[in-house]
Amino acid sequence: MKRKPSALVSVVMGSDSDLPVMEEAIKILKEFKISYEVFLTSAHRSPQRTALFAKEAKKRGIKAIIVGAGAAAHLAGVIAAQTTLPVIGVPIDATALGGFDALFSTVQMPGGVPVATMAIGKAGAKNAALFAVRILAVEDAERHKSLVNYIRNMAVDIEKKQKQLTNVHSKN
Repeated sequence: MKRKPSALVSVVMGSDSDLPVMEEAIKILKEFKISYEVFLTSAHRSPQRTALFAKEAKKRGIKAIIVGAGAAAHLAGVIAAQTTLPVIGVPIDATALGGFDALFSTVQMPGGVPVATMAIGKAGAKNAALFAVRILAVEDAERHKSLVNYIRNMAVDIEKKQKQLTNVHSKN
């Protein structure tokens, strides 16, 4: 468990094997200079640890929780059931079902227990962090400005790639 005293976002995973996927979220948080903590817990193997984590997150200053889990993937829902903080679920491909089991377990929450659910895998982890950035940017003008620049830079990158593509294929 890696905890930073002033963390704003928790990156939680159900298994250490989820780290290669969840590192995509961590990269985005670092890019936006958002303090974070990394926490390992399991809805099934360590339910008391999970409950305590969820109940204490807000007191520690956490503003959003990103949760990656594979297989049955109840972790995001269990955490969401025990906190009022926004919970963002990242389904992870960890079984022969290709992550669809994790997707369905994360997205099919009963009414009253919301979990924002991202795509399966690395793209989902990246988007989960960007969603957390958007949540934090609502009340932070500097962070909002950084987000606008990030979005603008994605568009600029597409234009650059188009020019490269045109240059390569216009020679034929």
